[in-house]
Amino acid sequence: MRPTSLWRYEVRRAGWAAVLGPPLAVALGVAAALAFPEPSDTTRARILLGGLEMAVPLAAAVACATLIGQDPAREVQLSAFTPYRITLLRRMTVVLAWTASVALLTAAVLILTGWWERWPQNHGALAGQLTWLAPTLALSGLGFAAGAVLRSPAAAGAIVTTVWAVQQFFGDAVQAHQPGRLLYLFATTRGVVPGDWTANRLTLLGTGAALIALALVLLGRPERLISEEDE
Repeated sequence: MRPTSLWRYEVRRAGWAAVLGPPLAVALGVAAALAFPEPSDTTRARILLGGLEMAVPLAAAVACATLIGQDPAREVQLSAFTPYRITLLRRMTVVLAWTASVALLTAAVLILTGWWERWPQNHGALAGQLTWLAPTLALSGLGFAAGAVLRSPAAAGAIVTTVWAVQQFFGDAVQAHQPGRLLYLFATTRGVVPGDWTANRLTLLGTGAALIALALVLLGRPERLISEEDE
């Protein structure tokens, strides 16, 4: 199979949720900013950046959580020349690359229109891209690892949305202690200690990378990918 055909196939296997999720997340953030009753420019900018920090990572993570366990005839996949975990990593790369493209385009528009600078804790145009990149990698790594452990797209997706919701609705409690602040997904728009931002972003990046590595180790054991129904 030619490289271009291979990547087109992986895009199809990733599913429509992976393709439509990030743009819809951005659209949701814009709609929320427009619908907010008489907000200040600072509040509207916070909502727009919040869409990048909250909605976009969730869309990517749910897509990554559903990558494992969807292929029919997994025994055939496991007997193929290319290791199945490489195939899944390739699909995750498709999801994250598309998400990054959407997020970067959105950030560029916010920077060019001046909305990026209207949120005081924007951290600049370059380092500020960690606003979406760090939580996207951490939450997507969690979804991918949960899929590898549980072998259930539904269960892995539930774990991702539960972690997201807990941090969303109990943000103050999560940030009450240093470990919670380092793992808080929304430190740019809802962080209580701005000085922890850089450490928080680096911790999330490291956590995401570690979870992806864990998933690849687990996926190297073919017996974990065959359920009793497949036997």
